[in-house]
Amino acid sequence: MHYYRYETAEVSCCFKYLMFSYNIIFWLAGAAFIAIGFWAWSEKGVLLDLTQVTRLHGFDPVWLVLAVGAVTFILGFAGCVGALRENICLLKFFSGVIGFIFFLELTAAVLAFVFQEPLKEWINDFFLANIKAYREDIDLQNLIDSLQRLNHCCGAKEPNDWDLNVYFNCSQKHTRERCGVPFSCCISDPADLVVNTQCGYDIRASKGDWSNTIYTKGCIPALEEWLPRNIYIVAGVFIVISLLQMMGIFLARTLIGDIEKVKFSYY
Repeated sequence: MHYYRYETAEVSCCFKYLMFSYNIIFWLAGAAFIAIGFWAWSEKGVLLDLTQVTRLHGFDPVWLVLAVGAVTFILGFAGCVGALRENICLLKFFSGVIGFIFFLELTAAVLAFVFQEPLKEWINDFFLANIKAYREDIDLQNLIDSLQRLNHCCGAKEPNDWDLNVYFNCSQKHTRERCGVPFSCCISDPADLVVNTQCGYDIRASKGDWSNTIYTKGCIPALEEWLPRNIYIVAGVFIVISLLQMMGIFLARTLIGDIEKVKFSYY
């Protein structure tokens, strides 16, 4: 007489709820990013006049917030629902998109290392294009001001890059900011409690030494100096992001394997 033992396959609750917990954070974060993006657009009146989106000649940071929020929300939704409902299609979609994003990150890192000079030129042209649009969007203006203050820089390669902006152009006679730079280019005194927004007026009209009043280094050279000094921080951030992505792929693929075993056991 022969005896047969049947093993009952089941989905691991540990992996299932780890997958859910992993994704609920990103789902909520994505929803928050989308809400912040639409709030920023409502503050600028874009939601009342959508043609403003096409009229902006520079980079609108809200687009980046909305794009990151949308991708994070969709992936978080697919991961959460896929884990709870044990839906193989959603879990495969989640792991596939995460894997594709990871591949894009590696490709971008390799291309940035190989094509350093073309990348520098592209960043320089991108910065100059946004200098021209500095006054067209308040979010872009705040982004450039923050970048210049944090990196102690002014313009893309030099302060005279601000001559590309119609408000700071030296040939303009009907603007008070002519031949000047934004206040974020100014060397501020830590003891000052109030920001002097007029500190850069007429500074480029003088032929003397500007280094005591404004930052004379461009933001592209400042970035080139910042990166080697903080290479371990940049590498650490990249490694942490990569580990999180690989953990998500591992959880999704493990859960898919468990679900397929359970389905196979019924046949």
